[in-house]
Amino acid sequence: MRTGLALSAYSLFSSSAIARADALLAGYPDAASGEALKAVAPREQLLFDFGWKFMLGDGCMPGRDLDFGKDQGDFAKSGEFKFSTAEFDDAKWRSLNLPHDWAVELPFVRDELLQSHGYKPLGRRYPETSVGWYRRTFEIPAGDAGKRVSVEFDGAFRSALVFLNGYFIGRNDNGYVPFGFDVSDFLNYGDKNYLMVRMDASFGDGWFYEGAGIYRHVWLKKTDALHLGKWESYVRADVKGGAAALSLGTVVVNQTKQAESARIRWQILDAASKTIATAESAPQTVNGEGSATFTATTKIADAKLWSPETPELYSAIVTVETNSKVRDAERVSFGVRTIAFDADKGFWLNGKSLRIKGTCNHQDHAGVGAALPDRLQWYRLAVLKEMQSNAVRTSHNMPTPEWVEACDRMGMMMMCETRMMSSNPEGLAQLETMIKRYRNSPAIILWSMGNEEWELQKTDQGERVMATMVERSHEIDPTRLCTAAVNGSYGLGISKALDVEGINYNMGEIEGYHKSHPKQPLLGSETASTLATRGIYTTDKLRNWVSAYDVNQPGWGATAEEWWKIYGTRDYLPGGFAWTGFDYRGEPTPYGWPSISSQFGIVDTCGFPKDDYFYYKAWGGEETMLHLFPHWNWDERFGEPIPVWVHSNADEVELFLNGKSQGSQKVQPLTHLEWKVKYEPGVIEARGSKGGKVVVTEKRETTGGPESIKLTADRMEIDANGEDIAILRVEVLDKDGRPVPTAGNMISFKITGDGALIGVGNGDPNCQESDKEPKRSLFNGLAQVIVQATKTPGTIEVEAYTEEWPPPMLKTAKIAITTKKVELRSQVS
Repeated sequence: MRTGLALSAYSLFSSSAIARADALLAGYPDAASGEALKAVAPREQLLFDFGWKFMLGDGCMPGRDLDFGKDQGDFAKSGEFKFSTAEFDDAKWRSLNLPHDWAVELPFVRDELLQSHGYKPLGRRYPETSVGWYRRTFEIPAGDAGKRVSVEFDGAFRSALVFLNGYFIGRNDNGYVPFGFDVSDFLNYGDKNYLMVRMDASFGDGWFYEGAGIYRHVWLKKTDALHLGKWESYVRADVKGGAAALSLGTVVVNQTKQAESARIRWQILDAASKTIATAESAPQTVNGEGSATFTATTKIADAKLWSPETPELYSAIVTVETNSKVRDAERVSFGVRTIAFDADKGFWLNGKSLRIKGTCNHQDHAGVGAALPDRLQWYRLAVLKEMQSNAVRTSHNMPTPEWVEACDRMGMMMMCETRMMSSNPEGLAQLETMIKRYRNSPAIILWSMGNEEWELQKTDQGERVMATMVERSHEIDPTRLCTAAVNGSYGLGISKALDVEGINYNMGEIEGYHKSHPKQPLLGSETASTLATRGIYTTDKLRNWVSAYDVNQPGWGATAEEWWKIYGTRDYLPGGFAWTGFDYRGEPTPYGWPSISSQFGIVDTCGFPKDDYFYYKAWGGEETMLHLFPHWNWDERFGEPIPVWVHSNADEVELFLNGKSQGSQKVQPLTHLEWKVKYEPGVIEARGSKGGKVVVTEKRETTGGPESIKLTADRMEIDANGEDIAILRVEVLDKDGRPVPTAGNMISFKITGDGALIGVGNGDPNCQESDKEPKRSLFNGLAQVIVQATKTPGTIEVEAYTEEWPPPMLKTAKIAITTKKVELRSQVS
């Protein structure tokens, strides 16, 4: 029997859940993950994140923007952009590393036109905070002359102008799709080079918080002039019995003047990097300034299938040779599995029916905004997996590579979504990039063509646009179906061209649509929108709080129980994606100012669970569990009836108050249990039984006031690589060492040693405290601190204390996190 004082709703996880999360997160970065990120010789791919300089510019006044645009003919002056030459002095600029989001550093501004973006001053009306300049000085060895060298951005928000050594290189006007430029002709070989990037976040791509700046990784890539095409290598597996037939393909690009005869070799590796299959293409000529496609086949005799429970991965080393000389190579990770959507029987993975228990998620996190360190992607995924979720939707944009890799390696299916629903050149280019970049990911089970385009959904133009997008998707990737997140006009416009009809909300239309379109599979592309504030149990419109009981939803939404009783029970429905897994900045629903983030999340912006988290966990997994709420600190309500809820998948639950039974209730599938208990201080306890035997219990105790601070790190040892992070939970305890679930103390932090503070948060949707200052108030007993290691092995020391006056002040807490020496990723010095 599992028993004890449960703190799950007020801590990150229970002790057993922490152990499972640690096991998941232990895979980052494991040997396989590390190898997958390395370039294969002779190619070089160098991380370009460290050692940048930054300053805010101005979208209106050239004098505050390095005089850029002062002369309308600036772009005609090739080679005269002095800010990207040795003549420019950046000594007074701020030093920083990437990824970076300057929007999260800005103050909140009460402007209702900024509401959906989280009240951050970005846009044409805020020119002084909407433009940022990044500058990096670096050297290129003289021996690199003759290679093709490019600067690659995984994503930057939003409009980028790139300059190098005084020359304008190129521009990009999308905040989510990767982009890059071949800079070979503009480099100073054997000397210093000066790279400048002007980012303009005046315009957005969406209606939610999107950040500002170079918020994803940057790379410097070096290849031979004869090289593999960017994201052109693919591996397609066809499972037959226990074997998998592999169809292999790639493109070779020749950037020389002379034609060359080339061939491709494929080496298939298992998770232990053992060669298990090989293939070779026939030689063919690649014309000068041209390209050629190469294909081959091979087989894995005893294939291990990828699934959420067993995320087995393979790798293909793709090598291009001329005259037995290796000219270029790359590693492609892939998985072997089968997927199928059936209009009558739902979703099938590896020949077995599987219910999709998904969440939609934006990409920001407390403290760091959109600039998430890689480890934080894995952390967020572990939070969702512990809830028994098995799928995510990348709402509403192409995701960062680290999120996809985490899903591949941790076992989380994905509905991968493009931002622009359009068949115009830009829309198709974004779609093609997304599919080529991620088509080898076994986690991805569907391509989403976009989200809630109200006009396209109902028009003939919409049908034609969608038909073109779906056709192009199938050309690039014939192994997956296409859907879109549709919130109306079902059966019209884009619905006619979709392989799988996505249903956003509108549950009353599901049954009728299935009957009228019996051959088209359906999917809950966006559901729920359940509202809750973590740790709050009485809705208070004056404080912008929503009760965390599962009773609140906007007019278009549903409670957790309401939507899952439909999507979790009907055979023809494969499941769906709840809006949202995490709370996110912007779209402050159901309230406006001073709320600055949504309250749709199953967990808050830090990843601290709300109570609905345990409903999904109870009915999504096999382990018998029980979650009891609310807390039991209600001195101001003595003698009043308090609603007491339990989420459990036990057979029966009995509730006790101070040892006296309050009654026993049978558990009905996909529901909660509820009692009304007159408050008196002490202990409430719930005992869950299976087969007449108590197998799980939870308690809530009335605590005393705050006496001391407690710090808990997700790991006590991290990598000294300048990238890895430790995530600290901050709580206060009473005199008996029990967390105080209602505490709101302001806690200050002192970070010393071989690391730095990169963000703080508390999950409060109304908190407008700085995400970067070394202090944070607790919200219902919790706050979060994120510290990042330097490249120097040693120790990060974190001290948490209060500065309240008059006393008493809380007992200080200290924690020391070891940073260990590791091999650094190849990077630009």
